[in-house]
Amino acid sequence: MNNTNENYKPETRSRKFWRVVLGSMVGFVLSNIIVFILGIVMMISTIATFQKMASSATSTSTTINDNSVLLVDLSAPIEERAVEIPFDFGEYSQQTLGLDKILASIKSAASDPKIKGIYLKSSTVAASPATTKAIRDAVMQFKKSGKFVYAYSDVYTQNAYYLATAADKIFLNPAGDLSLKGLSFQVMFYKNLLEKMDIDVQILRHGQFKSAVEPYFLDKMSEANREQMTMLANSLWDVFLQDVSKARNISKDQLNNIADNLLCSSAQKASELHLVDMLAYSDQAENAIKSKMNLGSDDKPNYVSISKYAKSLAPKAGGGDKIAVVYAYGSISDGKGASERAIYSETFIKNFRKAYKNKDVKAIVLRVNSPGGSALASENIWHEIDLAKKAGKVVVTSMGDYAASGGYYISCNSDYIFAQPNTITGSIGVFGMIPSVQRFLKNKIGVTIDQVNSNKHSDFGTIFRPMDDMEREMMQNSVEEVYGLFTKRVADGRKLTVSFVDSIGQGRVWAGSDALQLGLVDELGNIDNAISKAAELAAAEKYDIVYYPEQKDWFSMVFNLKDNALDEAVRKELGQFHFLYDGVKKATENEGVQAMLPFSFTISQ
Repeated sequence: MNNTNENYKPETRSRKFWRVVLGSMVGFVLSNIIVFILGIVMMISTIATFQKMASSATSTSTTINDNSVLLVDLSAPIEERAVEIPFDFGEYSQQTLGLDKILASIKSAASDPKIKGIYLKSSTVAASPATTKAIRDAVMQFKKSGKFVYAYSDVYTQNAYYLATAADKIFLNPAGDLSLKGLSFQVMFYKNLLEKMDIDVQILRHGQFKSAVEPYFLDKMSEANREQMTMLANSLWDVFLQDVSKARNISKDQLNNIADNLLCSSAQKASELHLVDMLAYSDQAENAIKSKMNLGSDDKPNYVSISKYAKSLAPKAGGGDKIAVVYAYGSISDGKGASERAIYSETFIKNFRKAYKNKDVKAIVLRVNSPGGSALASENIWHEIDLAKKAGKVVVTSMGDYAASGGYYISCNSDYIFAQPNTITGSIGVFGMIPSVQRFLKNKIGVTIDQVNSNKHSDFGTIFRPMDDMEREMMQNSVEEVYGLFTKRVADGRKLTVSFVDSIGQGRVWAGSDALQLGLVDELGNIDNAISKAAELAAAEKYDIVYYPEQKDWFSMVFNLKDNALDEAVRKELGQFHFLYDGVKKATENEGVQAMLPFSFTISQ
């Protein structure tokens, strides 16, 4: 006992302090590790549960009852293909719609005995003119089945009214209104903004109409750009006038007079001008549908949404000949990427190669909806299409809203090309753009750059200084070389002379109807027309359709949002002023020579 007391030494304050601190640190680290592990376990468990729920939801077949009406509400955004959300969040959920599912549903409903008609109920259509026309054409084809199509809305935007004119009867709320004013293209110019930020944009281009770069050195349209945009607006508007005039038996001159003088100022005026058939509330429109279906006053039609009806469509059996539809959707970039809204050359080529290497695939339909992008990526995709043709595959292109610049580059090597009359196409031209942020860094945030080089131009392409004369000349030569190759690709693919392609090129865009007259496309039509033509050229009488790339499921999309999450968040925060962000972003991110749509614009419709 005495020995123990003799060996005992009281704990010093510093030792006690470090014991407590180190003990707390170890405890903190261990507790965080435990929480992290538990979090991973919970996340895996949650994902597994959701996947099981989704599997159950998708495996359960959707039943369509007798006396059903296909309810077409297109207020949600429409994309080429949309990923189906496997859960129903009720009336507050808004799923993005896929054009493929919309067209397939309308086509199937025409021969489905359980579907008695279509009810168009959209105050707006969240789509570009070419997509809206594709849906309208499908509705017009549906009417050939003898089934009814009725349309109702409290308010019709111009795009929604265009779709509604495919109906047998158009109903409008007595207190609502209808917009008929024509088309307006609005281009945002960033010259003054960039000057305020002390950012210099160095631009090289070929083509007087290659106006994608104009917003960075002008504050309004050049005369050449104004000329092409006026022609484009008039061509797209003429498509609207022709279809509405035929459907409503109102002359194009009368429609233009209504638009020019804003005569459709109220629901009553819309009725007096014969733009609609009846002023009615929604319950009255539904009573008209019940009467058409010979239902009693207490009965109610079974309304089936596009998304629900699409789930009931049985997939076709595999085996036998196939027509492959390969989607090229979004801007064109080099390399690999997972975004559903962009075309990455290496990723696209990998999927396209799968299609033409498949021995059962007799023909390929290239579905292009792209404003263009990297010229190098476009050339690489063009080359892969050439390899497919040399392998004996027929390639037919179907153009959507856009097939411009690089989008047309990858299309021009096809055996046959379809466009909608209001597809924006052509834009055979290229440009290069390198920003210089040296003054911005120094004057706005106080940062200066210094460097050493092993050679005179080791830092060529840097954004930290302007180009010198030699570098600018080299870049301009590169632009000219790419333009020369672009025009040759078009000339060879379309059986035209290079001089003629140059005369209609220069970066100019055309509506599909004008492109047909110039020989840039072979026929006006939709993707179904393209599939039929591909089968005809490949002599495939019976065939199934396969799609590339394989569409990702909802969970893959959720856990791979990084490609678009930042852009979407900024756009949502800025609202209608997102063009400020878009302009500066484009000015600073484009690398190399670009084959891009010659203007960034919004369509007021």
